[in-house]
Amino acid sequence: MSFSSLPGSSSSTSHPLEPYGWDAGWEAEFAPYVAEGLLAGRVVRVDRGQCDVVTADGPLRADTAFVTPHDPLRVVCTGDWVAVEPGGNPRYVRTYLPRRTAFVRSTSSQRSEGQILAANVDHAVIAVSLAVELDLGRIERFLALAWESGAQPVVVLTKADLVPDPVTLSYLVQDVETSAPGVAVVPVSSVGGGGLETLAAIVGGGTSVLLGQSGAGKSTLANALLGEDVMDVQATRDVDGKGRHTTTTRNLLVLPGGGVLIDTPGLRGVGLWDAETGVGQVFSEIAELAERCRFHDCAHEAEPGCAVLAAVDTGELPERRLQSYRKLQRENQRIVAKTDARLRAEIRKDWKRKGAMGKAAMEAKRGAHWRS
Repeated sequence: MSFSSLPGSSSSTSHPLEPYGWDAGWEAEFAPYVAEGLLAGRVVRVDRGQCDVVTADGPLRADTAFVTPHDPLRVVCTGDWVAVEPGGNPRYVRTYLPRRTAFVRSTSSQRSEGQILAANVDHAVIAVSLAVELDLGRIERFLALAWESGAQPVVVLTKADLVPDPVTLSYLVQDVETSAPGVAVVPVSSVGGGGLETLAAIVGGGTSVLLGQSGAGKSTLANALLGEDVMDVQATRDVDGKGRHTTTTRNLLVLPGGGVLIDTPGLRGVGLWDAETGVGQVFSEIAELAERCRFHDCAHEAEPGCAVLAAVDTGELPERRLQSYRKLQRENQRIVAKTDARLRAEIRKDWKRKGAMGKAAMEAKRGAHWRS
């Protein structure tokens, strides 16, 4: 399959990988690997230790065994730019280029590890269904992870056709905007097409990752942006708006209007992962109020002269926002503490292993000396 037949390819582009986000910066990063004869490519899908990579020579399948360290944050993921062997069976990914951004969440494991969902993302599109009651706390959680990743978040309120009253819809948008300072909030109807033009303009440049719970309408939204039914769609349950995972892997797709989209499986758990900066960005108004507190280390609990509590009393700051801020801060502090403890334990384990190896080497040396 030639590259000219790939989605998004065009004879007018100066480099065949431009539709996938290739630019002068990536070209400079890849320069050291050119002399080795390696191919530049972007990972469009990862599964079972292998990945699909699009290159200037066409799509190929490659093994990721060379770059699968113990650290789960350093595995190859969808959106990575990689250096691939030009031939061989199987082919191998030698390395990936330094990531500009990375969307990471904590896993549900007891080891407090992070899981990377997508790399080199410019926009994090958070899909929220209007078929069920808005969960502003969950939206804030997604936003914290998005800001922490380095991407610009966008909240898309899907299934807007289910809210026919424009006044009611405007109130819902305002509620989300209050919980998402500095973030575009776009109501979209994939059925009627309302809001799609606005969203397409936002994601038309760079790489966007589509996030949300199962049943949020991500696959329907992806199909609407792509202009064709590429992703499978399942009906959601009326009782809670949830659905089965119709997307089971993270897929990178070229958009007809420019840019690329990474569609992801529905996320049941959205745990924070060292997201202090992201939490601060989501609740930026609290940080601004805190500058007026009497004490610089005010915890905003019961301290005298607390400007944050005063804002809650006057209605300037919704109490729900303060409670959500406290909850995410506590959660983030716990995960950071657990991660630090795990890292310290692994360092101690490594020291013991190296010490045992050194002791064994010395004993072997002494034995050789006495035998001589």
